Amino acid sequence: MIDGKKIIVVMPAYNAAETLAKTVAEVPREVVDEIIVVDDASSDLTSERSSDLGLITFRHNQNFGYGRNQKTCYAEALRRGADIVVMVHPDYQYSPKLITAMASMIAYGTYDIVIGSRILGSGAIAGGMPIYKFISNRFLTLAQNILMSSKLSEYHTGFRAFSREVLESLPLDANSDDFVFDNQMLAQAVYFGFSIGEVSCPTRYAAESSSINFSRSVRYGLGVVATSISYRLNKMGVLRSNIFDQRQRAELDSYYYEVENKAALAAGDNK
Repeated sequence: MIDGKKIIVVMPAYNAAETLAKTVAEVPREVVDEIIVVDDASSDLTSERSSDLGLITFRHNQNFGYGRNQKTCYAEALRRGADIVVMVHPDYQYSPKLITAMASMIAYGTYDIVIGSRILGSGAIAGGMPIYKFISNRFLTLAQNILMSSKLSEYHTGFRAFSREVLESLPLDANSDDFVFDNQMLAQAVYFGFSIGEVSCPTRYAAESSSINFSRSVRYGLGVVATSISYRLNKMGVLRSNIFDQRQRAELDSYYYEVENKAALAAGDNK
């Protein structure tokens, strides 16, 4: 906890068996109360590794996509009483050691959301980010900042912290189940007036780190542009999109089964 606020880390996982333990080892357990892993029907031993580490583990009964994985993560964190939820990819690309700083900025009321930015500073290229991804990141971020009258260094990081109020307010279920979910979520946060802070986060690109292929990157980029245009048209009153309509917020259905967590059960957690 920080300032009496319960902090839960969520990790949307897919084939992360090789990197999960390294990522978890850097989580500052002195401030993090619980870690939730949601396995999106991996073909490797992600769920087993998670349970062996004593983490709260869920496994989707089929591969639903990265966006829906996050929907499960946030729904379960809220159900477990989280005041602050930190999402970090379990592929060891980001440094979980920054969780304390990010969560503190929310716990003490400085920001509603804090993102770990790979672009602030000079760590992106040095950390192995492919040049084409860096260039597309900069282009898409510039376009979004213009269309959304905002000023973030990037919208595409997989390291984010949210207050409970944010997660209870955004119509996340209206968002895509695919990778553009991340971008839609930040666009919603800007649209509804939540404050967003950033911290510089070093990044590590390795063979075992998760990455989407070129064709999916293109599809993601088109989705980002579409989200930004939709944002502007909704602000102008020309369009009414579900993702910018808080009436679309609804309780998410259960579409996973919980993997037995022996450590949690031994501690008396019968969830």
